[in-house]
Amino acid sequence: MSDKDAIQITIIDREDQAHAIEAPLDMNMNLMEVCKAYELPVEGTCGGMALCASCHVYVQSKHELPTMQDEEEDMLDQAFFVEDNSRLCCQLYIKEEMEGLVVKLAPEAG
Repeated sequence: MSDKDAIQITIIDREDQAHAIEAPLDMNMNLMEVCKAYELPVEGTCGGMALCASCHVYVQSKHELPTMQDEEEDMLDQAFFVEDNSRLCCQLYIKEEMEGLVVKLAPEAG
């Protein structure tokens, strides 16, 4: 483990604008919370419980991410605009291995 206290992540918004953000490693935050902290347009209506798909993103980098759990998979089965690289960013907790992660916000569902 290194002595880093944050990692760099790129979030591409719905207008294709890239936002380079710094995500703290010491606060056990998920990617949805980081997006909200930077006032990016991520709803997170359910508060990060994988009960809605309002924090749906497309992972665009080749990072090895934690395996999708059943709740996330079930929610994505009901979501709009789902692709092979879809994830709910409330289920992606910030870890050092995510350095350089690139995600794009999915279109709003309606």
